[in-house]
Amino acid sequence: MVYHGVIEKQYAIFAAKPRTDPTRTMTKSALTKKEFETLSRFRYQLRRFLRFSEQATRAHGITPLQYLLLLHIKGYPDREWATVGELAEKLQSHHHGAVALVTRCEALGWVRRQQGRSDRREVEVHLTSEGGKIVESLARLHRDELVSLEGAFRVPQVRDLMGD
Repeated sequence: MVYHGVIEKQYAIFAAKPRTDPTRTMTKSALTKKEFETLSRFRYQLRRFLRFSEQATRAHGITPLQYLLLLHIKGYPDREWATVGELAEKLQSHHHGAVALVTRCEALGWVRRQQGRSDRREVEVHLTSEGGKIVESLARLHRDELVSLEGAFRVPQVRDLMGD
């Protein structure tokens, strides 16, 4: 991938590519009524959770995207920060969109930028103590909501989508 003219090979594994070509179907051409019901049920469950998240974040004075940024920083594997490029991938946004979101969160005192340790061209984004408190509070609400949905919210299995 190219960001501001710099080839960033380490981001190649994070490239946002769907598992299959979104314009091509798999082996079957027609879906059964059960498959439509399965897809509909999943999208409904997903939308209900996302609506909960939107309402919870706004009730705490933060936008859903700001919450996701903080969550992805806190939840980045094996470290307490993420690069702007990594955050863009997690947010499924363009690099410049992630930069703008980081800038807004930095102005609010929730994150801080730091020059990359191993690659000085990178920008590391760290949570501030205030950002950490916000994401902890909201993540607890989201965890509790997911726990309350146990059994109701599930990802369809292949057998549900490729059945009779």
